[in-house]
Amino acid sequence: MDFQFFTLDVFTTERFAGNGLAVVTGADGLTGGQMQMVAREFNLSETVFVQTPQNPVNTARVRIFTPGKELPFAGHPTIGTAVLLASQSPETCTDILFEQALGLVSVHVDDITGDCGYAQLAAPALPETPRPVQDPAGLAQAIGVDAADIGFDGHTPHLVKAGNDFLFIPLKSRQSVDRAMIDPAARETVLGVAGMVGAFVYCRGGVSAAASFYARMFGSPASGIVEDPATGSAVATFPGLLIASETLEDDTHRWHIEQGFAMGRPSDLFLEADISRGNITQVRVGGHAVMVSQGVITI
Repeated sequence: MDFQFFTLDVFTTERFAGNGLAVVTGADGLTGGQMQMVAREFNLSETVFVQTPQNPVNTARVRIFTPGKELPFAGHPTIGTAVLLASQSPETCTDILFEQALGLVSVHVDDITGDCGYAQLAAPALPETPRPVQDPAGLAQAIGVDAADIGFDGHTPHLVKAGNDFLFIPLKSRQSVDRAMIDPAARETVLGVAGMVGAFVYCRGGVSAAASFYARMFGSPASGIVEDPATGSAVATFPGLLIASETLEDDTHRWHIEQGFAMGRPSDLFLEADISRGNITQVRVGGHAVMVSQGVITI
């Protein structure tokens, strides 16, 4: 059978930057095994399969696969797929509801201009209480930096879960982040925990004066991704680490996060978190997506 597909670059306004995404539409007839096979063939960070929603009031059911496994939720596939569907039907699809394995994901799309648009998703799960990592020296060795590079301004390594589980490793400088590289021998030990998506390595600041943080994300062995250019689900989890590391007053907080620069795939992710009575009440992640290609795949 033939299925139409599209590719987009997400968290960027420029083609051949950001994080590449494949979207296969009309995918009701595919099995999970076939979807995984197609995701391996595209070999992008994620491939989305758009299906008829189980509840007709929703926009679509989407299943998301890395080259190695299915994910319950992911940010850049949600943003990219929303921009694609909105660009095909801009009058009716500015507010989108996706059925994902983690639950309903609400996305608002605006500023569709030509092949590019901006979308902001409301995270379907809030960050859980961070769990401190007890061996920062071991982490430093695993990612090829000095132990003295780990941590800054109250930020220390933590595991945080918001549907997906991420290891957050703060480093003192952008130079340290650029120098980091997960040791293949340590990858299974550090990132092989069941449910782990990857390690989000970050520092304060960025290439742009407007950037709040600069980051890289090394994928777990199960994900089939060595490094991801832009990771919306990690950024959606990030406020759990931030509220544990900094004083965040009750308000809406906004951060601009740069990722993928070290890979030559610069990406800009825009994060918002609502804080009330000292707790996170909502997290939103936004970014642009731009069309790159379309075609037909035979399965």
